[in-house]
Amino acid sequence: MNRLLERMGARALAVVGEMGRMLLFVTSSFAWLARPPFRPIQIVKQLHFIGYKSTFVVVLTAGFTGMVLALQGYYTLRKFGSEGLLGSAVALSMIRELGPVLAALMVTARAGSAMTAEIGIMRITEQIDALDTMAINPLQYLIAPKLLAGLIGVPLLVAIFDVVGIYGGYLVGVELLGGNGGAYWNSIESAVEWKDVYGGILKSISFGLIVSWVCCYKGFFTRHSAEGLGSATTEAVVLSSVLILVWDYFLTSVLL
Repeated sequence: MNRLLERMGARALAVVGEMGRMLLFVTSSFAWLARPPFRPIQIVKQLHFIGYKSTFVVVLTAGFTGMVLALQGYYTLRKFGSEGLLGSAVALSMIRELGPVLAALMVTARAGSAMTAEIGIMRITEQIDALDTMAINPLQYLIAPKLLAGLIGVPLLVAIFDVVGIYGGYLVGVELLGGNGGAYWNSIESAVEWKDVYGGILKSISFGLIVSWVCCYKGFFTRHSAEGLGSATTEAVVLSSVLILVWDYFLTSVLL
């Protein structure tokens, strides 16, 4: 019994210590953003990598998400004679939940894993130690631009996701199934409020921070082996995805 309690206590202390290291990691990285030398080129490069290169997969996912949402919603609402509410159902679902969550998960799968692998390889090959030797802070040079790019890029991708998803719902609900186009757009205009948009923006910003934060942290503290790099990449993707879903619940409970 004593050994069990000791193991549980050691595990709890390890988790608390990990949380503390992650907090110090992100606060130190953001603190370096306000110190010279400033590196806007690095931020633009990371925005290109996280945002622009993720656009295709986000647009593809958004289009089919809106289409299947309209397909399911149309046949469900038709049972109650409420096909005219299809637009509001698609728009609210995309703006409030599906847009921020699915876009963040796509960025995690495409860019987050790559960020972890990139930083992890630099750690294994001692390139990060070389930066320290040249008096270049690795948090300022490597991590801070990625964190800022995640905060900017993910909300922009979520905005694209929402628009494409709503138009995908229009193609299925109106063009394919023969719904009323005027009723579709009118229901969106009457149902969607600014607080729904603000909530989606807040979620996308927080999800962008979670993805870049967790993936950079796992890559920065990778163990010096090929197995360690693989484990770090897997842990980064899994932990980011789980934290996105958990934080989505708590943020939704506060915003409603």
